[in-house]
Formats: sequence, structure tokens, C-alpha cells
Amino acid sequence: MFKKSLISAMVLAGAAGSSQAQSADLTISCGAVGAELTLCQQGVALWEEETGHEVDIVSTPNSSTERLSLYQQILSAQSNDIDVMQVDVVWPGLLANHLLDLSDILGKDAAEGHFETIVANNTIDDRLVAMPWFTDAGVLYYRKDLLEAHGVEPPETWEELTEIAAQIQAAERQAGNDKMWGYVFQGRAYEGLTCNALEWIASYGGGTIVDAEGEITIDNAQAAEALDLAASWIGNISPKGALNYTEEEARGIFQSGNAIFMRNWPYAWSLAQSEESDVRGKVGVVKLPHGGENHGAAASGGENHSAATLGGWNLAVSRYTENPELAADLVAFLTGEAEQKRRAIEGAYNPTLASLYEDEEVLAAAPFFGTLYETFTNAVARPSAPTGDNYGRVSNGFFNAVHQVLSGDQSGAEAVSRMDSELSRIKRRRW
Repeated sequence: MFKKSLISAMVLAGAAGSSQAQSADLTISCGAVGAELTLCQQGVALWEEETGHEVDIVSTPNSSTERLSLYQQILSAQSNDIDVMQVDVVWPGLLANHLLDLSDILGKDAAEGHFETIVANNTIDDRLVAMPWFTDAGVLYYRKDLLEAHGVEPPETWEELTEIAAQIQAAERQAGNDKMWGYVFQGRAYEGLTCNALEWIASYGGGTIVDAEGEITIDNAQAAEALDLAASWIGNISPKGALNYTEEEARGIFQSGNAIFMRNWPYAWSLAQSEESDVRGKVGVVKLPHGGENHGAAASGGENHSAATLGGWNLAVSRYTENPELAADLVAFLTGEAEQKRRAIEGAYNPTLASLYEDEEVLAAAPFFGTLYETFTNAVARPSAPTGDNYGRVSNGFFNAVHQVLSGDQSGAEAVSRMDSELSRIKRRRW
């Protein structure tokens, strides 16, 4: 009964679920952004061939906010319908009580060789509740051909991006492409906007919403300035539709040849370079811009730096599974070196194993894995650790406030002040 309601909820949310889960030995939930679902299906098939077991794959909503809500529904009901779950890097603290300690099943060295920061993130109260699967950090995609044609280099600051995007957009439209836009990003009121806005704010020296000690830092002039600049993009260099874009909507615009710049995750690289892509061979990838030299931290004697939000996904086993050892074995296989290498080459998914960043085949498939290695290893974490199981409320309040700024309903200064008050109330009640 619960399975039918779960699958119905997933279909209504825009995801496809299988009705044959009861006949399989295990069920795994996988994302469907870009090539995620296909790569998951291929990896699972390899494990099935090796072990003789059958796995049902349930596709979940693209929106991580909607996916978390579904997981919480499943786990709160103590349902055994999903054995292995793909979980966001900010969820281990939220879901830990419902997840098995994988080191108990796979051994204390189960996560050896994976990035230590991610292993630490996934270790709650000395329990390894999720294995690193792929890591992520925001990057800037750009049209190499258009920048070269207009004699400009990729931007180093957000102000430069704004100017270059407006210049090339105007020229392209004058030349006949009235669908061209300067910059596309993830502007919907969901977790993806938290990632984008954190990058803007941190790169202006405006902090990380809540610092590592749990102190609220959002109410400052640098953060307000970053948000106001982003709001100026809407309707100018970014379509108003960006207010409802997730990763895939932004990729669709860029990959169809109608955007000069795009903020997205590394997965978009292999798709932009595919035979079906209208921009194949025309795309470059660099680190995200930072606040201008006369703005933010730089204005007060400091230095602004590019900031990329730490993303990535892990695999966890539900406490309510009827096959814990089998589920853990599937997790170990999918997060192992061979499978991570295959996913890196075929889908540009960043490995969580440091050794693969020196692998010649991996670097040939995704050259920016080498040039942007420090971006991936020094990415800015969302404040999930200091806020614990309140992170969902913190992020929800943040992305809704940012969305109001982008929509023109309030200024950056008003938004950060209100966020400070809202977060202070959450902290007093629940922190």
C-alpha cells in the first residue's frame, strides 16, 4: 500500500517509478538529472551480472528539495521499500538516525582512499552513514567561439561577466539570434538556488550564512551587494524564466546555443560535448567569478576569491532494509574505483577517489578535472554541519528570501536583515 502511494507521489513530482520493486532483491533510488539515471542503470546492471541478484531502480525528482521530502516520508514510515538511497552531501546529519553504519558491514576501512572531507561529512556520531559516490562544485561554462569572436577572455569577476554577457547578447541579437541570453543559472526557489546564492555571497566576502561555530553571519553589506547584482541580471542578461530554472532548464538553454554563460555542475560537460549538442566543441569551463576588486572583502582591505559550493551525492542504506549485507555490497560496488572511473569518463561525474584525478583516461575525457582540481577540493560547504537537523529550515528560508530579491520584491539589504531575524528565531527554538 505504501509502495503504491510512494510511486504515485514520485510520478506526480515528475519522476518515473517502477511497479516491479516487490519482485527484486533490492531497490535503489537514483537521480535523473542529465545522464544520472542511465549511468545508474548501467552500474546496477554490472552488479547484477556479477552477483546474480536483481535490483529495481526508482527515479526520484530532479529537485533535491522534493527528493528530500520523499525520503523523509519513506523513512519516517520505517518503510523497507527503498533499500539504497542516493543522498545529497548536506543530508547525512538530517537522515542519520534512519541509516545503517556502513563501516559495521563493510569494515572500518570501507571509505579508504575517498576524500577525507566527504568521509568526515558522512560520518555522524562515529557512524559512516553514507559512502561517497561523486563530488561536485559549481563551475562556469562559456561559449569559447563567441568570446573569441568578440575578443574577450572568460570573466574573473561577476561584474565582468555582467558586462561581457550584455555586450555579446546585444551583438548576437542584432545579428539575428533573438533567443540569445547572456547568463543562465538555477533560480528556482529550491536547494539549487541556495548553492548559487552562497557562491555569490561567499565570493564577495559575505560569509556562508551561518559560520562553522553556528553564528549567523548573513546580515552584512557584502551579501546584500551580491544579491542586488544577481537581481540586476533578471530580464537583462538572464531570462525571467530563470526564476524557475533548475539544472536541466539552464542546461537546455545553453546546450541549444542560446546562452553565452551558464553556471552548472560538472555533469553538464559530457552532455554539452555529445553528438546531439548544438554547442559541441564550442564550450569552455572555468572557475566561477568573484566579487569585483572594489567590492566586498576587497573594499575593506581583504581579497575576494571565487567560491564554488560543495555539492555531490552519496549512497546510503536504510535501517529498514531486509537485506543489509546485500545492500551494502551494492553500495560498495557502485562507489568503487572501477565504477567511479566509468562514470567520470562517460558522464563527467567527479570521482571521490583522489587517485582518479591523476588517471590519464579520466583527464582526457574531462580535462577540467585537472585544471580545476583545487576548485573541487576547496569548495565552500553549505552550513549543514553547524545547523544539524535544522539545515532544511535554514536553506528553505535562505532560498526563499533570495528568490524574492531576484523577483524584485525586496532589496538585498532587506533580505539579509530579514534572514538574520528568521534564522535567529530558528536558532533560539531549535539550534
